Amino acid sequence: MVLPGMKPVYTSDPNRRGERRLPGFGWLPNRVRHMLISMIGEFVGTYLFLFFAFAGTQVANTPPSSIDDPASTATLLYISLAFGFSLAVNVWIFFRISGGLFNPAVSVALALVGAISWLKAGLLILSQILGGIAAAGVVSALLPGPLVVRTRLSDSTSVTRGLFIEMLLTAELIFCIFMLAAEKHKATFLAPIGIGLALFIAELAGVFFTGGSLNPARSFGPDVVLGTFDSFHWIYWVGPVLGAVVAVIFYRLIKFLEYETANPGADSDGREERHTEPLEPADDIRRESRHTDGTDDSEFMRPIHSLNKPIPPHRSTSSRYDTNNTTSADTGTYPLPSLPSQPAPVHPHGYDGHHSIDHPNDRPRAQHHSSSAYGSLHSHSHSRSHHSHYEEASDRSFRSAPSAESGSSDYSSTSRGSS
Repeated sequence: MVLPGMKPVYTSDPNRRGERRLPGFGWLPNRVRHMLISMIGEFVGTYLFLFFAFAGTQVANTPPSSIDDPASTATLLYISLAFGFSLAVNVWIFFRISGGLFNPAVSVALALVGAISWLKAGLLILSQILGGIAAAGVVSALLPGPLVVRTRLSDSTSVTRGLFIEMLLTAELIFCIFMLAAEKHKATFLAPIGIGLALFIAELAGVFFTGGSLNPARSFGPDVVLGTFDSFHWIYWVGPVLGAVVAVIFYRLIKFLEYETANPGADSDGREERHTEPLEPADDIRRESRHTDGTDDSEFMRPIHSLNKPIPPHRSTSSRYDTNNTTSADTGTYPLPSLPSQPAPVHPHGYDGHHSIDHPNDRPRAQHHSSSAYGSLHSHSHSRSHHSHYEEASDRSFRSAPSAESGSSDYSSTSRGSS
């Protein structure tokens, strides 16, 4: 959907020759324009992600009784929720623009698997670092009190332990990104929720010991604003990068082993199997439907199936039907009966209540014969005899025919002409 007044200038293929360009940017190649969009998206997205995360951390740590006092579990939970939900929301917003990386370690991991080029990875890392610095500066200037969002090692955590903690937590986060976002499946649109939850549980495990960085831009921004760098600051760069390497190695291993074959149909919703079943024969479907729809047409189908079968001898009960009951010497079959010499008359109006006379020519007409007495007597007896045969044939036709209106007007005229 395009908002009013925001009609795009580019069509579906921006690389086509003669494509309309933005006013004043006709000289800008598409590759540079795409890179510029990604850099802007990563800068703004990283800024928003860390701004809300830093603001939540600032609220949780204000006012601290002492800078060296350990934070309570409620404070740690608050900080973890702030980072996890902020990442989920902003990834969901910016994944259509730049992919929603917001982390130099994630950019390195995607470059290692070939998802993005190293040039693009370097430009995105620059944008992410600048976004982290901008977020820390805005929080420091906007919220009262000193900025208390730096990542530090606890008193009981050594540098080596802190390095491995950051490495393992970052590996878990990046592998989650690989499986939910890089691997396309039916739940890809829900990847921001899973990624946010992954950061949330990683923060729960590491925020007390290392501050829960998992992101060089997250640790570098506040230190730049405050101008304070600890001697162990490097673990917040090396640890996440090592975690990215671990995640890439494991991801490539399962891809090499073709992990999809170990659990096939993981994304199936059950609809594919239903269409793979063989179709039932038409005769079985028709036979089953007769019991439910009330249309058992087996009796009507018998004459059709018996057309190619020998016809048994048939003796007509009416002298008007000229049937040939002799057997053919060549084929050994019985020929079909010939048509009747005089078709069955149609019921006149008043016998069955259905036939109607629509034309004057269809009305019955009187027969004109000789005016002599013999002619009158012969005409009267012939008419009475014809009338009796007429009633008998009509009654037989009515009983045997499927419908009283199966006759036609030409049969009626033929009957009248033969009489």
